[in-house]
Amino acid sequence: MGKDIDLENEIEKEAAEAEAEAIEEEIEEAEEASAEESAETAEEDSSAEDKLKKELADQKDKYLRLMAEYDNYRKRTAKQQLEARESAVGDTVLKIIKIYDNFERAADTECSDEKYKAGVEMILKQFKDALDKMNVKILDPTGEPFDPATANAVNQIEDPELGENVVAQVFEKGVMIGDKVIRYPMVVVANP
Repeated sequence: MGKDIDLENEIEKEAAEAEAEAIEEEIEEAEEASAEESAETAEEDSSAEDKLKKELADQKDKYLRLMAEYDNYRKRTAKQQLEARESAVGDTVLKIIKIYDNFERAADTECSDEKYKAGVEMILKQFKDALDKMNVKILDPTGEPFDPATANAVNQIEDPELGENVVAQVFEKGVMIGDKVIRYPMVVVANP
C-alpha cells in the first residue's frame, strides 16, 4: 500500500505538474495574443490617427479654398459695383454735357446785360463744381501737341504762328471720368 500511495502521489504530482505546465502555456499564449492585439490596436490607433489627420487636412484645404473663393467674389462684386457706378455716371454725364457746352458758349458770348452774364457764369461754375464732385474732368487740349489716341481731328489748318501738329482749336471738349475717356475732344490740327 505504501507503494500505491507513493504511486498515487507521484501521479498526482505529475498531473499537477502537467496542469501547471498547461496553465503556463495558456498564460504564455494569452500574453502572446494580448501582445498581438496590442500591436494590432496600436496599428489601428495609428491608422485612425493618420485618417483623422488626413480628414483634418482635407477640411482645412476646403476651408482655405472657400475663403479664397469668397474673397474673389467680394472683390469681383466690388469691382462690378464700381464699374456700374462709373457707367451710370458716364451715361448721365454724356446726356447733360451738351447743356454744359451751351452754358460755356453762353458765358463766352458778349452780352450787354452784366447781371445776365453773371448769372450764366454762376450756373456754369455750379455745373463745373457738380462735375468735379463726380470725378468728371473736361479735356481741353488747345495748344497741346495732337495725339490721335486722345482726340479726334475734324479739320486741318496751316498757321505759321503755331507749331507743327498742334491743336489750334477745340470744337467740342472731351470728357473723362477717372482714367476713362467717355467723349474724345473734336479738334482742329495746325500744320499736320
